[in-house]
Amino acid sequence: MSQNKDKGSSQALWVHIAITYGYVFLWITLSAAVILYNKWVLAYYAFPYPIALTMWHMFFCAGLASLIIRAGYVEPVKMNAETYVRTIVPIGFLYAGTLWLGNAAYVYLSVSFIQMLKASMPVAVFAVGCMFGTEYFTIPRLLNMLVIGTGIAIASYGEINFIWIGVVLQMSSVATESMRLTLVQILLQASMAGCGRLWRRGIKLNPITTLYLIAPCCFAFLCVPFAFIELPKIINDTSVKLSPLIFLTNAGAAFGLNMAVFLLIGKTSALTMNVAGVVKDWILILLSYLIYKAPVTAMNLEGYGLAFAAVCFYNFRKLQEMQAASRAPAASSKSGGISMVPVQDEESTRLLQDSKMGGTSSSTALAGSGGTPLSSRG
Repeated sequence: MSQNKDKGSSQALWVHIAITYGYVFLWITLSAAVILYNKWVLAYYAFPYPIALTMWHMFFCAGLASLIIRAGYVEPVKMNAETYVRTIVPIGFLYAGTLWLGNAAYVYLSVSFIQMLKASMPVAVFAVGCMFGTEYFTIPRLLNMLVIGTGIAIASYGEINFIWIGVVLQMSSVATESMRLTLVQILLQASMAGCGRLWRRGIKLNPITTLYLIAPCCFAFLCVPFAFIELPKIINDTSVKLSPLIFLTNAGAAFGLNMAVFLLIGKTSALTMNVAGVVKDWILILLSYLIYKAPVTAMNLEGYGLAFAAVCFYNFRKLQEMQAASRAPAASSKSGGISMVPVQDEESTRLLQDSKMGGTSSSTALAGSGGTPLSSRG
């Protein structure tokens, strides 16, 4: 009897493992598809208007999320105006900038080079975090950041199609995203200290409600630059193409990516997400070379390889710090009979719990760790 029970639990565990890494595959596929699709629309389809494309993504995602909520498939979130302004609006403003500037870079730069520039994200998050007190400065961390920066500089020096405006746009996108992530961390820390209104009031967000809240905010902020920068150009552009099929499938891919991001966050560990992100970046560099014939030089790869190794080391050290932090309360709680799970066992434990319960439940905050919720650019 016990053998049959163990066998059933083992089979259920393997099924959940397969589902989990199916989510990883789905996220990598959709993320790469959205990036390559956006690149094609902005650079090859005669629609070089990144603000308009991003606004369309936000409009589509907000509308679809609203329909799902109104149909009763997802319970709506009750939030007053004060809470919305204090928590959602600042994040929406920064994320609108991230999406706009990141999509605009695809007009000028290759997908492969943009992925190399994105390796600077830990540097930006570290710099902004030190300014706001969410990261602490050490000489080893500074040296790690310098190695990442050196690798990106080498990759940039070896880039054949180096266009300054594209680099400025992408690095500005990295800057706004680092500020957004830091703001999210501050809000989370405030909530744990009893000062965060959103989480203190028990408001839990899922993929649909997050899109419902943040996408309209992003859309509203993007209306201002769109009205002054792109709308006059679109009106006078006789060559602009507006195929309903292209834009519906493009926005549908962006919506699917948002769902995949939240599924990935809820079903995997930080380590798995980091590894999946690395795999995705290398796949995109290869696909950019094969599909768009984007030249990739040996110096590109050497510089990115150096930055990549430094980023991996940085992530490894961060995970070690998380594990050390989890062991401290675990040791202090033994006397009280509380069992704490080490970080390295987080994923397997979640899978075991899911296999026993026959389902999953996870609450997702407005946070990203390598993956970015509410994404229209991958």
